[in-house]
Amino acid sequence: MAKKKEGRESGKKLRGFTGECDLDGGYESPIKTFHDISFKNIQSLVAASRYVQTLIILTVIGLFLRFYNLGFNSLWLDEASTYTISVKSFADIWQVTASGEFNPPLFYWIEHVMLMFGNNEVILRFIPALLGVLTIPLFYLIGKEFLDRNAGIIAAAACTVSPFLIYYSQEARAYTMMLFFVALATIFFLKAMKSGRLIHWVLFGIFSALAFWSHFYAFVMIAALVLCALIEWAPRIRTELKNLEMLVAGIIVFVVLSLPLIIVTLQLFVLRTSSAPTYGIQGLDLIPETFNQISGFNNIAMFVLVALFVIGIIQAFFVEKNKGIFLVLLTILTFVVSYILSFKMPMEPRYLIFLTIVFFIGIAVSYRVIYSLWDNKAVVYGFIVVLFVISVSVLVQMGYYSGYSKDDWRGFSEALQEKASPGDIVVSVPGYIAQPLDYYYSSVKGNTREYGATTSQDLEKIYSLKGNSTMYFVVTQDIGAADPNGDALTWLKNNTRFAGQDTGIYLFMSP
Repeated sequence: MAKKKEGRESGKKLRGFTGECDLDGGYESPIKTFHDISFKNIQSLVAASRYVQTLIILTVIGLFLRFYNLGFNSLWLDEASTYTISVKSFADIWQVTASGEFNPPLFYWIEHVMLMFGNNEVILRFIPALLGVLTIPLFYLIGKEFLDRNAGIIAAAACTVSPFLIYYSQEARAYTMMLFFVALATIFFLKAMKSGRLIHWVLFGIFSALAFWSHFYAFVMIAALVLCALIEWAPRIRTELKNLEMLVAGIIVFVVLSLPLIIVTLQLFVLRTSSAPTYGIQGLDLIPETFNQISGFNNIAMFVLVALFVIGIIQAFFVEKNKGIFLVLLTILTFVVSYILSFKMPMEPRYLIFLTIVFFIGIAVSYRVIYSLWDNKAVVYGFIVVLFVISVSVLVQMGYYSGYSKDDWRGFSEALQEKASPGDIVVSVPGYIAQPLDYYYSSVKGNTREYGATTSQDLEKIYSLKGNSTMYFVVTQDIGAADPNGDALTWLKNNTRFAGQDTGIYLFMSP
């Protein structure tokens, strides 16, 4: 990765290789700097470069996969929370974060602007879907900077059809925004490690800050990248002093841009770790579950892709020791930090979405093992085809585009609107699930009364208001996290009757 190291590697063939795999057949891009950008040069590049042509095709496919049926699923709890916060003013959104919201404000600010164009599922999910598409060429650039254009195009293909990334590109949350900015930060980190130029370190700091303003957990990847640089320079820290100064400059840029959020983060961290988590994945279970999800929520796909990832790591060590260390360190550090935090705060694999960068790059590097055995350009295209087959089969098996992948609050609320009569009482259990319910259900339209309950005491108090009205209790599995003792569920079992279920939403009624 370092410029000095690369110099020693230049012109040296890798173990088992008979030559470099070049899909362009020796064609060189006429665009070397920004000054070379012109319509003629772009036209030449698109017409002659197989890498550019393939990347364009992948991006178009990714566009279709992320925008198709974008509004099909109802908003679920977290997405409804996005709407609840985003309708507030810019100042109030910041105040919500400072007061205890466990997500930074940048995504909410952007969603606030998007709501000026309308209020529906497509509008709320447009930015995540768009950034999900734009991340595809970024994976190509990361792979290109890390190893070569072949690794880049394979990584871009993995990103294009990843069920995990498609799913979160169609969710009105900040995960793909974080991934987008982390990917940009990674590109300029790799460039900076080669060039040592201040501009690359400054851009690393800027995009790292934007990633942090998108999601707090981006800090883990940012810190891991910095640690990678320090470990690589450790044996020659005196001779790399200038590079260290450039790294410090990038860190200073990050700190300056993130300072208000860093202060809030420290306060929120103390608040969130003050008690044991009541949901999420704890301990070592987080590792296989994360690999399962980023592989497409499928065990067979996970075994194949993890095997390629391990092979890629081994191959990376053969290419250059620091490249192997880079992949191993980012993976291990992410899991070690997440393992520790899982006992202090709720932990979900989606928080680790940036790990797809490392995972897909590792998978892409493994192509060199096959290419060393079969010196043919078809190896690269074959990898792309295999990734497509694996991911498309998973999407078909999931019935992703033909069935609901989130709770159907839209359909449930419409049914409840027809069922409830004027004067009836609707109770959300736990109370905060009123957010997705009220996005679709109108108590004003139905002339009903709405309450929220979390504990058995809450339910008993609301039940005392029943009179001659019928009471409807809307319940989701969130009650297990909100009331871990189970008293609320016991109360419902003893005082209501089951009236139906729609996806993961349950309806109970007073006797």
